[in-house]
Amino acid sequence: MPRKKLRTSVRLVVAAALLLLGGTLTACSSKASGATSDTLRVGYIGPTDKLTGTLGYLQEKNELVGQLSKLGVKKIKTYGFANGPDLNQALASGDLDVGLYGDTPAIVARAAGQKTRLVGQSTINLDAEIVTKKGGPSSLKELDGQTVAVAKGSYMHRYLLGALDDAKVTPEQVLNIPTADTAAALAKGQIAAAALPIANAEALRAQGYPVIDGLVKDHPDYAGTSVEVVTQSYLDNHKNFVKVWQALHKHAATEAKANWSDYLSFAHTLAKFPPAIIDATTLKDTIPVQPLTAEGLKLLQGTQDFLVEEKLAAKPFDIDDWIAPGAKP
Repeated sequence: MPRKKLRTSVRLVVAAALLLLGGTLTACSSKASGATSDTLRVGYIGPTDKLTGTLGYLQEKNELVGQLSKLGVKKIKTYGFANGPDLNQALASGDLDVGLYGDTPAIVARAAGQKTRLVGQSTINLDAEIVTKKGGPSSLKELDGQTVAVAKGSYMHRYLLGALDDAKVTPEQVLNIPTADTAAALAKGQIAAAALPIANAEALRAQGYPVIDGLVKDHPDYAGTSVEVVTQSYLDNHKNFVKVWQALHKHAATEAKANWSDYLSFAHTLAKFPPAIIDATTLKDTIPVQPLTAEGLKLLQGTQDFLVEEKLAAKPFDIDDWIAPGAKP
């Protein structure tokens, strides 16, 4: 198959996977059920049963429910997902009220007609790196015709395709491999390279795996963000949600930054990385106190432009129209 046609076919397969929002929930997300008026159901991406980020920090301190009491919330149920498409599916099925996850799957879902509203960005300038197998390619150019991997539907996915496009490189295959399984695939030589979150990549670098490209260092315009979205149905039934949620966002970010050592200690409990790697890759300036900022929204627009151009998002939409009423910066 000619290389150009191969690349097109790979992208079409990826697009189909990203846009699959209906159907039966996965085993991971099927537990997100049982809506009640005093319970807020929150989905997030994470390897543990703990809510991540600054909101997880507040929950660890038993402050989260109190901050949401003005919504009538007496209990919060949190559900961890392996990836954005799975979380999208739970939102679409009505099994979640709020989603905390990467901007790429959130934009793909909105472009496909999913009824969510943007209320914040918990992190901006999310970093990632491209790691290769030992003794493998030493540059992006050497990935031409090779098999590469990424957790499809993630901000790393957008970065990987963008970096390869910039280098005018066409891989033989782009495999969908969960971040947790990538190290084994590299060790066995099943893939030549993978795009990984910065902490995962640095952990592999410490084991002797080469890192040949960095997102923020080499492609800052592709930096990812984490978004906070609410379903339109929940918003319709809780008119003061935006005000309460954005106050929560500001409080959580302010508390984390003011107690940074304590926040890092909490972060140590969320992933099985050496504390030094977590400390080096968890940065204050990636946590905005304001729920929405001009910088963060610019990154969102860049992500959407890329996804539409690559035919990974169904159609463009106005980011301003996605923002919940009263949530604009």
